[in-house]
Amino acid sequence: MVGDNTVAANGNPRPPSREVVDGWEATRRLKASEETKHNPIIALTAHAMAGDREKTFEAGCDDYDTKPIELPRLLEKINTLLNVK
Repeated sequence: MVGDNTVAANGNPRPPSREVVDGWEATRRLKASEETKHNPIIALTAHAMAGDREKTFEAGCDDYDTKPIELPRLLEKINTLLNVK
């Protein structure tokens, strides 16, 4: 049986198994939680097709940027979301 008390062959406790979710689902969960819903999320993606930007906002992201990352542009978005002047 696998659970929080699982022990590896070397006797060390193993961490509980983690559920694997994609970035969209992770964003939805973060934004659904009272503890984390106010944390800004910027989607960084290599996808720049029509509709991809809208997908990020539907998932709950606060902004969107494409790869390759242009650091000045990304820092401006971060500063805007954090209200840094």
